[in-house]
Amino acid sequence: MFVQLEKVGLRYGQGDAGTLALAEASIGIAKGEFVAVVGPSGCGKSTLLKLISGLHPATTGAVVVGGARVTRPLPICGMAFQAATLLPWRTTLDNVLLPLEIVDRHRSAYARDRAPFVDKARRLLAMVGLAGFETKYPWELSGGMQQRTSLCRALIHEPELLLLDEPFGALDAFTREELWDILQTLFLAQRPTVVLITHDLRESIYLADTVFVMSARPGRIISRTPVPFPRPRTLEDTFRPEFVEMEHALRNQIARQRRG
Repeated sequence: MFVQLEKVGLRYGQGDAGTLALAEASIGIAKGEFVAVVGPSGCGKSTLLKLISGLHPATTGAVVVGGARVTRPLPICGMAFQAATLLPWRTTLDNVLLPLEIVDRHRSAYARDRAPFVDKARRLLAMVGLAGFETKYPWELSGGMQQRTSLCRALIHEPELLLLDEPFGALDAFTREELWDILQTLFLAQRPTVVLITHDLRESIYLADTVFVMSARPGRIISRTPVPFPRPRTLEDTFRPEFVEMEHALRNQIARQRRG
């Protein structure tokens, strides 16, 4: 497994007064696999990403990525969040290029010759429908366009591991569905290992190879469901009886957790 969490626990705060967010959470993710993690609100889904990325150490258990125990932030990660968090003083193109300026293994090559990286950024922007918007600033872009830019920024340095924390949660339904297709296209082009946190069960099935369900807090993994539908998937697939049946089964699992 490329990503392995072994009976991981995480407590925020000190002693019994702290909040136990995760308890003996275990998960295995193969290299190049796209997984989605769903569950009731507050179950520790985002905490799981912090552990995998190395942004927060586990209280108990082990987090292993690429055969090595995670003890610090991982340079192989790309990340995108619900808020696009673009720098307002940078253009679309310069926001996409930002990781190349700060990721150690790319910084020197980028400083020597920007041209191939700029070309790559332009190609990525074209793939997500933003050709011609390279010189625009974030306030000149719609929410969906900002999120497309954020995805390009997360992928510009071809990370081995892409971590997505509800990246489409703040968007309207039509824009969200459009971006599902864009993310699927980007995934098929680069094949990183992807962990997607989402509340949208249709989104999880549409995008993922495997869907994991978490329990109520303290979070742990309670089920693993492989998604059988071949890629590339289309929105028409989401209306197939098998797709709807899988969505209902996941919803029932989460509802049981919410009821306790």
